[in-house]
Amino acid sequence: MTLTTNRQVTLASRPTGIAQADNFRIIEAPIPNLEDGQILIQNKFLSVEPAMRGWIADTSNYSPPVAIGAVMRSLASGHVIASRNADYKEGDAVTGWFGWQEVAAVGADQIIRRIEETDLPLSLSLGALGLNGVTAYLGLTRLGRPKAGETVLVSTAAGSVGSAVGQIANLLGCRTVGITGGPIKAALCTDEFGYAAALDYRQDGLDLDAALAAACPDGVDIYFDNTAGAISDAAHRHLALHARVVLCGTASIPGWDVWPTGARVERHLLVKRATMAGFLIFDHMDGYGDAVQRLADWVRAGNLQYREDVLDGLEACPDAIAGLYRGENLGKRLIRLEP
Repeated sequence: MTLTTNRQVTLASRPTGIAQADNFRIIEAPIPNLEDGQILIQNKFLSVEPAMRGWIADTSNYSPPVAIGAVMRSLASGHVIASRNADYKEGDAVTGWFGWQEVAAVGADQIIRRIEETDLPLSLSLGALGLNGVTAYLGLTRLGRPKAGETVLVSTAAGSVGSAVGQIANLLGCRTVGITGGPIKAALCTDEFGYAAALDYRQDGLDLDAALAAACPDGVDIYFDNTAGAISDAAHRHLALHARVVLCGTASIPGWDVWPTGARVERHLLVKRATMAGFLIFDHMDGYGDAVQRLADWVRAGNLQYREDVLDGLEACPDAIAGLYRGENLGKRLIRLEP
């Protein structure tokens, strides 16, 4: 190992709303010494997730907030460069909670899995074969419970989760309709990800209600919700009898310090006898490995397409979350570190 220092991205201040570049700083730290049971990993790819906004918010969330001064919480993938754990050896490819840093000393409980599909790009372990793809697969199959012939509506349909949901639903025999922002992403949905229709909610003069009625004439059987807000208010009005709503994200809500107002969903759930449930992957880790295997087989067969938005160098990290919410990325956003 030739590294002498470990560069890290730490949280410098608690953001209000969406984190900006000045909420982070890059520091240098010593290469950590391993304790018994630990593994030293050199990161190759760092993940950028919309959920990171919640991980650093000063409001209640499903996980404790990242502390000021701490390394930014992140999934990452890389290779073992030293080990004091008999289950991992030098050279193993692994993915887990390694943070925004070049090198991580972790316990085995921070490793999600050893990457076995070495015939596929390592970066996929953070996207189509990682948190995003597994969330799409398990969220759709466990909570959505799709049946062939049903209509599946997906918001942020061109994103790393949404694009996988649409394709998986197609593979399971469903008809898919996507909601996305901008003509380029709408074209991606239909041309690459197989959606039967894609609605651009940013289109001038678009009547989303009318567009949904035309695209989903028999109603929406499954709504995979990555946005909340006004888009979801419209989707709820088109739920079919016994519809299932999978709540996976709230990307359209700029902040939770003031609770957003809008339409209420209770009447739709009651009259349509629909169900709505929140999905967090952390409740479904028992299915992670099997999901990865199925997703990998689909990728190899050319049945699951993916896009990656790769930024180079640790210096790209501080502005990467804000860039997601500016809509800059086409595909899964990653930070690639030099070996």
